[in-house]
Amino acid sequence: MRTTFRYPDPPILLENVIGDLGDVLGLLERNAPYTPLGGWFRPGHDGDETMSPMWFQKTWMGGECDVEGSSVFVKHERVIETVKQFYDAEVVIPHTLFVNLMVGIPECGPVHTDNPLFRGRTRMNTPMQLLRTMLWSGLFAEWATAQATSIWWMNDVDGGGIAYWPEGPDKPPARHVGAMANTSIVGDNHGMFHQVEPVGPFDGETQLVSQVAELAPANDGSGDWAVTDHGVESLRAPLDDIRVSVLWKADVFPTEEERLRVEADTLSFEDVARIFNEDLAEQGLDFRFDAKKVDDLEHAAELAEIYPQPIPVGTRKSAF
Repeated sequence: MRTTFRYPDPPILLENVIGDLGDVLGLLERNAPYTPLGGWFRPGHDGDETMSPMWFQKTWMGGECDVEGSSVFVKHERVIETVKQFYDAEVVIPHTLFVNLMVGIPECGPVHTDNPLFRGRTRMNTPMQLLRTMLWSGLFAEWATAQATSIWWMNDVDGGGIAYWPEGPDKPPARHVGAMANTSIVGDNHGMFHQVEPVGPFDGETQLVSQVAELAPANDGSGDWAVTDHGVESLRAPLDDIRVSVLWKADVFPTEEERLRVEADTLSFEDVARIFNEDLAEQGLDFRFDAKKVDDLEHAAELAEIYPQPIPVGTRKSAF
């Protein structure tokens, strides 16, 4: 029953991606402020506690959000053509765009693959831990929607590289670091592990803020950007010192006919439980997945232990 997990081909590096960086600067300024990264890997995090590194984020396109000017990334013809080449596909449907701004993080981000998507099961209706266990089980590959990713960097900063595992987690990572300004890596970050490397300036330990902190232009004529937390300024720096990256995602299908053929073939929670439990029985295990316990963290953790996520060779300590 189980499908052997296949790691994707190495990503494709593009240079000189955006013609006018002023368009991106306008996007950044108009859509400020930015708030600290949350995530499925931080359950129960209290927004008033100073537990978040200065890694700020905002969605520019996705769901009901589609900010003015985002088409400079969303409809980027060169990126879309590269995705078609990477996947040997005809249909590319962009659906998500968000920006990351990072500064003063002397440890790495979490090593991870991006969150999986299955027909009928997404983060909107399914706990993320269960989605990730579905991915690593290899049992749901036929319902997985191929997801293309482009990561674009605006500037070169002190540090700020990215490690990635194009040969799978059992081989050492490659790195993209230095000369990153206005480049993109295009490929499959849902199947390829990657990790943001330390971001300068490196003049102390990771400075932490609460989830209510904000990063925005200082608007005092200095050109600086400032972090304020509970109304108190905790950091000030020029944008050139802040690592700015933009993440673009799209659904990919070999043909329009294939997209239409599979769109009604979706997974219910009952389907997920049945498929897991058939495999658990084949393995001779007593544990069974109960769809009624889908929000039970202990139940989910026990299932995840049976289908563990690999830990890539060369993984570095995370700030999270």
